[in-house]
Amino acid sequence: MTWRAVILGFLGVVALSGFNYINDNVLKQTFLLGNYLPVAVYGVLIFTVVGINPLLACIRQRWALSGREIALVLAIVLACCCIPGDSLLRCFTTSLVLPHHFSRTNPGWTERQVLQQFPPQMLVAPGADEDRVVNGFVQGLGEANRHIGLYEVPWLAWARTFAFWLPLLCTAWLAFIALAVVVHRQWSEYELLPYPLADFTHALLPAAGQVASPVLRNRAFWVAATAVFLLHFNNFLQTFFPDAVIPITRQFSFVPLIEWIPWLKEGGGWLLLSPTVFFSVLGFAYFVPQEVSLSLAIGPFLWTMLVGFLATYGFSLTGSLEGSSWYLDLKPQTFALLGANLAVFAVILFCGRRYYRDVLWQALGPGLRRSPAGPPPGATAVWAARLSLVCFAALLMQMAAVGLDWQLALLYIGVTIVFYVVVSRVLAETGLFYCQPFFFPCVAVWGLFGSSALGTRALGIMFMLTTMIMVDPRESLMPLITNNLKLLERQQLRLGRGAWLFAAAVLVGLAVALPVTLYCQYDLGYAKWDTWGGDNVPQMACRNVASIHDKLQALGTLESANELRGWARLQHLAAEPSCMLVLGLAFAVTLLVYVARLRLPGWPLHPVLFLTWATYPAALTCGSFLLGWAAKGAIVRYGGASLHQRLKPLFLGLIAGEIFGAFVPTVVGVFYYLVTGLPPAAFRVLPS
Repeated sequence: MTWRAVILGFLGVVALSGFNYINDNVLKQTFLLGNYLPVAVYGVLIFTVVGINPLLACIRQRWALSGREIALVLAIVLACCCIPGDSLLRCFTTSLVLPHHFSRTNPGWTERQVLQQFPPQMLVAPGADEDRVVNGFVQGLGEANRHIGLYEVPWLAWARTFAFWLPLLCTAWLAFIALAVVVHRQWSEYELLPYPLADFTHALLPAAGQVASPVLRNRAFWVAATAVFLLHFNNFLQTFFPDAVIPITRQFSFVPLIEWIPWLKEGGGWLLLSPTVFFSVLGFAYFVPQEVSLSLAIGPFLWTMLVGFLATYGFSLTGSLEGSSWYLDLKPQTFALLGANLAVFAVILFCGRRYYRDVLWQALGPGLRRSPAGPPPGATAVWAARLSLVCFAALLMQMAAVGLDWQLALLYIGVTIVFYVVVSRVLAETGLFYCQPFFFPCVAVWGLFGSSALGTRALGIMFMLTTMIMVDPRESLMPLITNNLKLLERQQLRLGRGAWLFAAAVLVGLAVALPVTLYCQYDLGYAKWDTWGGDNVPQMACRNVASIHDKLQALGTLESANELRGWARLQHLAAEPSCMLVLGLAFAVTLLVYVARLRLPGWPLHPVLFLTWATYPAALTCGSFLLGWAAKGAIVRYGGASLHQRLKPLFLGLIAGEIFGAFVPTVVGVFYYLVTGLPPAAFRVLPS
């Protein structure tokens, strides 16, 4: 590790954290982040390895960055990607202040005392300055020809809620960074997971003593990358010159075929029959086993037909049983995904049982016995395990401090660990860079206990925690760190030191992105066009609390439910039967498929099918995975292993071309805005 790489990495953290809000909400271009293959980071990577690094080498050889330095810079910047985008700041500030605004337009919230169900430190306290704190956030304090000063932002009104949320978030992030270090050795060295994203990055980096990667001298790479880039740039130009440039479509409609498949129609499968070709998805499909691509391709179709089939018999997998927010409602769909994730988590623990047991015993006390069958877990993993245990204990105490029973907090943290470990595993094993697991700890606890055993206060706390920690986990920290650790390992860099740099990058990113985001929102007003982050998410917790209030009040159990504490809740436990049935079936089916894959040669399916089949990202990308599966199958069958190996640069070029096809329009859009003062037309490339 060199100081040059560390400094460049943190400069990248500052730049990305400071500019992301402007790009997404003012320029409205392709999200700089948006998934685990962020355009801003990988676009700069491609520009560096193709243009900047060779130029530096021509000027002076030692100015050029080595592959190890580029990898470290990339990993540091990737670590902060969980901050400025969807996983946090898109919804963070809006969810803390806008409930006060929406309570004025929803009189029923005042009657039900909805906001009073949340601990006071969980929301901004406008006090006597509500006009400036709330209305200023909604309308903006700036004027057409004048931006506000930093002192005009009501920072003090946010101090109490930041004093609660920021330590809690930092504790959770540090815990999951440490947990990623713990699982890394088992996944990378013992189970030999492929890590497609890390391999893609490694393929672009120069080897020791070289300036450019060998893949950059391959003609097939440049043919594919150039063709895909020109396609996207042509479509970008069409947004400026609609009468002069003909767009090249990537979306195809087979919707009329839905009439031939009644269950698909009943299940709402129109999106599946209007597939969009994502060349990056197609490229990654080439580098994973065919059973992975096939499972990701057919999963959404199987789910939709299952939904349609059961709907004809009066059972809805997607309909809300309780709640009124849709996203965080109690529904069988959530428990189908929870059951599948629990099964995969159980298999992860079983496959690494000796390693994890040794790590845990060594972490709890030096000299405790370990399994004689395997090698020692390593000091880095042991210290990471100790840190994660301390952080999870601190997280539990922070949740208990705001009124959540420690039993519920422990269960909440357990489901959260399942959530992030499994999505990290999916990224490491399949390269599915756009992944949103659609189950949440608050809903899991809700379905297990029932609202009569929890009451509006406990559920309100858990709803708000979910809104802040994991409501849109498309750039979550642990999967990013898992990929980073593999990249450092490939470059023979020290993982422990890298993990501390990642933690520092997260803190620096938060210190930059949060003030910038809050300043822009008070200057211009929050992004009202963003109905997800500015309207839906800030109301989810409140809507569900109001709905549960009405139900419990109708049953006459509202006061008694809110008075229950600790183990007394078990006496009133009333699990939702349909949700528990779906959870059990999903767990059993996923476990059977996993065992069949491990035991039966040639088994065609991968359990990732059940982890993703009921999610929007899977529905959006399944067509591209189907193309990738078919292309790889044909190449292997008719060309053999040698042709498959020779064509790898071509599929790397598809990925690189699409990333650069999204990155260049973003850069052009910035210059267009600086020159004209007008945002360019919205343009999207990658799935998001």
